[in-house]
Amino acid sequence: MTARRPVRVGVFGLLGSGNLGNDGSLEAVLGYLRTEHPAAVVDALCGGPEAVRARYRIPATRLHWYRGEYRTASRAGSIAGKAVGKLVDVVRTAAWVRRHDVVIVPGMGVLEATLPLRPWGFPYALFLLCASGRLFGTRVALAGVGAAPIADPAVRALVRRSARLAAYRSYRDELSRAAMREMGVDTTRDEVYPDLAFSLPTPVVEEPAPGRVCVGVMDFHGGNDDRDRAEEIHRRYVDGTTRFVRALVEDGRQVRLLTGDGADFAVVGAIIEAVDSPLVTASDASSLAELMAETAAADAVVATRYHNLVCALKSGTPTLALSYAAKSDALMELMGLGEFRHPAREVDADRLIEQFRELEKRAAELRQTLTERNLAARRRLEHQFTALTTALFPKESP
Repeated sequence: MTARRPVRVGVFGLLGSGNLGNDGSLEAVLGYLRTEHPAAVVDALCGGPEAVRARYRIPATRLHWYRGEYRTASRAGSIAGKAVGKLVDVVRTAAWVRRHDVVIVPGMGVLEATLPLRPWGFPYALFLLCASGRLFGTRVALAGVGAAPIADPAVRALVRRSARLAAYRSYRDELSRAAMREMGVDTTRDEVYPDLAFSLPTPVVEEPAPGRVCVGVMDFHGGNDDRDRAEEIHRRYVDGTTRFVRALVEDGRQVRLLTGDGADFAVVGAIIEAVDSPLVTASDASSLAELMAETAAADAVVATRYHNLVCALKSGTPTLALSYAAKSDALMELMGLGEFRHPAREVDADRLIEQFRELEKRAAELRQTLTERNLAARRRLEHQFTALTTALFPKESP
């Protein structure tokens, strides 16, 4: 980098692929770059390049050469395509990294396996990124990422090696830093900050909907270690959530179903069909900003997906977590609502209703708590972005 050439920054991850949380993290980092480093030239290597180009107006390249990377390979042709793709991606990733001074992996749970994950999928792609960065002297930053203990030895090895090769690491909660430390990564200089999405603007809602409850659902089948009972977990989750929504409707409440990924719409459809009431509607939010507007307009939120919780908490709405991973528990504790959690693997509708009633009873108190915690989160994220600048953008010299 010199005074004659702007710094070249790449962003990397499963971005533009339909996961609103991932895209929210990207939006937060792009906001930081446009504010603090407006001369930087930014592009992406990502899962959904068409969506990223259209929404964020930056050049974007497809993450994998083989287009069927995340589809199950059952035929010889698809298996061969995946195998060839792994080799081609070595060259493609290295060439892309080499063109950049800095690459940022914005948030996301890139160092965890709380959802089903294969080593040759994203863990392999992340390893190629970090190894290429080390090879070509490109600084790779894992900024505000999530991590968790990983049992699968192959996934664990790739994640550990990727983290060690990165030039900068920070985490979205203390559990993530502890998990990487337990995996043998030196975290002495790594910091913990709130999720990057807490730096996004908070929407102003002019006309709240009295009595409305937002229920965020998820196509939940357990984690990477639950594959043998995935369908049982899914059935219990959907049945319990449906009973809860039906109870709200019987009380005359409006229920707004939220999603965070394209896969969640199947669960939305199942609940709407089972409850069969005009009081139940589905949100068509396509960004975290739109999700925040939905949660800000509600009296209360009950949600599963991590970034549904982030949206609700940031909007200052009393929130109850259907928790599927330790990251959700850590987030609720951070925001002062640790007692309002319920296990997503074993949804007990009667118990959930009791917790919900307590949540509403203490709504005024909880809104004040969230106001204070959101202010603290935003201040911490200012430190995060200052740290990123120090680590990744040293002063240019003539």
